[in-house]
Amino acid sequence: MMFWYGHGVNGWGWFVMSLSTVLFWALIITVGVLLFRALPRPTPAGGDGGSWQKASPDGGPERILAERYARGEIDDEEYHRRLTTLLGSPIHVAEPPVP
Repeated sequence: MMFWYGHGVNGWGWFVMSLSTVLFWALIITVGVLLFRALPRPTPAGGDGGSWQKASPDGGPERILAERYARGEIDDEEYHRRLTTLLGSPIHVAEPPVP
């Protein structure tokens, strides 16, 4: 015996069909975005991949530090302390004598 439920899809059928369509396209778009992000992209010649922070060819942080010193924003002690930190050499601080 066959059951006859009418000539169309009821309200729940439309809801499930719409939800599954939205989920299907969300899955397709997510896979596409993940594939796009995972694939290697060509880098410009001599570049670092186009990062937002480019290394300046004329000194970089040392130049900025020298400019701040020249403008009088920092004093001698702070200039030398920051310069040694930038260059990677440790700061030699005289230790107090032990009594």
